[in-house]
Amino acid sequence: MPKVQPHSGKFITLEGGDGSGKSTQAKLLSDFLTSQAIAVVATREPGGAPGADDIRELLLTGDPDRWDAIGETLLFYAARRNHLRLTVWPALAAGTWVISDRFADSTMAYQGYGNQLGIEAVQKVHDFTVADFAPELTFIFDLPAEEGLRRTEGRLHNEDRFEKMELAFHQRLREGFLDIARKNADRCVVIDATRSVEDIQRDLRAEIQNRFLS
Repeated sequence: MPKVQPHSGKFITLEGGDGSGKSTQAKLLSDFLTSQAIAVVATREPGGAPGADDIRELLLTGDPDRWDAIGETLLFYAARRNHLRLTVWPALAAGTWVISDRFADSTMAYQGYGNQLGIEAVQKVHDFTVADFAPELTFIFDLPAEEGLRRTEGRLHNEDRFEKMELAFHQRLREGFLDIARKNADRCVVIDATRSVEDIQRDLRAEIQNRFLS
């Protein structure tokens, strides 16, 4: 696999279970950085590039048993590869910051922990596809699984395949994200997602100011 070249941009990811509010925070964070005269690309996974957006529909719609854990993992990484090649890496090489609503930690949490495929299996696919590339900073939005699912009730969209999965899946998912944060404490910051939008955004901005802008 080609080695990723050094870059001057920053890659920041927001992770968490369904209903954790990270999509709202990703937009607010992108707007804040733009106001600081920082060039930003706001993106998401699965998706964010040609081909990857097509795979998004395959993964997020339909019945929960549409794919098994292995099939899901392979599809997520096929989408991720295009996202990196066509969106993330070119932006970083140009010195642009990239804010991504989900990245590889989601696949590890959802498929490795939630669907119980296992850490080693997901890591093998990750190493082949992504190698040692990783975000400079990851925010992990944490809240009880029951609260996250309650927040998703009544949403008018059809990308609800994972929301339909049993509560036990979402509880394993939450523990997976927290375990990932413990194992990657240098880049992961756990955010209490039960708080107000304003309080959460203030913490995100403060962390970025301390790490990159001071």
